Amino acid sequence: MAEFSLDLTEEQRDLRDWVHGFAKEVVRPAAAEWDDREETPWPVIQEAAKVGLYGFEFLATCWGDPTGLSLPIASEELFWGDAGIGLSIFGTSLAVAAIYGTGTPDQLIEWVPQCFGTTDEPAVAAFCSTEPEAGSDVAAMRTRAVYDEATDEWVLSGQKAYATNGGIAGVHVVTASVDPALGSRGQAAFVVPPGTAGLSSTRKLAKLGLRASHTADIFLDDVRVPGRCLLGDHDKLRERLDRARSGQRTSGQAAMRTFELSRPTVGAQAIGVARAAYEYALAYAKDRVQFGRPIIENQAIAFALADMKMEIDAARLLVWRASWMGRNNRPFLAGEGSMSKLKAGEVAVAVTEKAVQILGGAGFLREHPVERWYRDAKIYTIFEGTSEIQRLVISRAIAR
Repeated sequence: MAEFSLDLTEEQRDLRDWVHGFAKEVVRPAAAEWDDREETPWPVIQEAAKVGLYGFEFLATCWGDPTGLSLPIASEELFWGDAGIGLSIFGTSLAVAAIYGTGTPDQLIEWVPQCFGTTDEPAVAAFCSTEPEAGSDVAAMRTRAVYDEATDEWVLSGQKAYATNGGIAGVHVVTASVDPALGSRGQAAFVVPPGTAGLSSTRKLAKLGLRASHTADIFLDDVRVPGRCLLGDHDKLRERLDRARSGQRTSGQAAMRTFELSRPTVGAQAIGVARAAYEYALAYAKDRVQFGRPIIENQAIAFALADMKMEIDAARLLVWRASWMGRNNRPFLAGEGSMSKLKAGEVAVAVTEKAVQILGGAGFLREHPVERWYRDAKIYTIFEGTSEIQRLVISRAIAR
């Protein structure tokens, strides 16, 4: 078990500086253009693939860090560059996390390379869990998966909402109910391979923020996938369902296992957005002169910046703690994973709003990036568990 330390290793410092350099030199210069276009930035994804920032080898290196800090460090730096482009690059990792966390070694070998494509022709993957009537209430999932023993195929039917990379992905990982009577305990995850008939997406969704990242609804019309596309072992699924039917405790359901792996990393993304806004507002306050002096000399501005810095650092410590605990198999007895995502998301919203306020009228103009960061920040109190759901998780944990 790794000892916790706030001193980064040489490898972690190199990783931080490398990703920061990519964010500064490649991502930031392209951010405004792709936000305006509201399109997937394929040239940036391809550049990330060429330098080794997009692919399973990069994720495996980060996941292999015994401190658990490499992925949040990289996430913070990339999303400091731009959240929309950052999610276009890292959005595939959610589907990969589902395969990695639930699938067999053979499934990992078969499907993960297809999630990323090649360096010359990168692909993206999508994790599809949320539904129009089952967002926070995952147990209300209506997408069904029925096993056809005659053909050894699973037949998937239903609709998924707000899927990152939905429709443009090669590999879609879809959660579905195999026994609706069991609620969340009767769910499983499935890989829908590229080109599978019956999976469709009618339109790309227009969003407030993260506009360089593709989001869409997905429709599954009797989608037939081979039996091997069930993530995990079929016999183990039967055993889990039998235990649930008899009232025994089970290991939980597919979507929540994926979210548990990703919440601290999502928090790190929010911190990157917040830090970008803080640094910009700080530089502006030092240069902007009103009434004969820089506005940072006004106590109201200085105190606002002090609070921004303090909250960002506090959120980062929660993210690092949860990341370390998760990597070292320490149980989240007080909802520490949810704490990290909750705090970081709300800090991102508060800090970006203060940054707009410090810039005044200039902050409302698109020529300054704080308005884009302000729009991007809001999603972090909504996706992968709203702030209200995070508070529910924490309160239930501390009430036990």
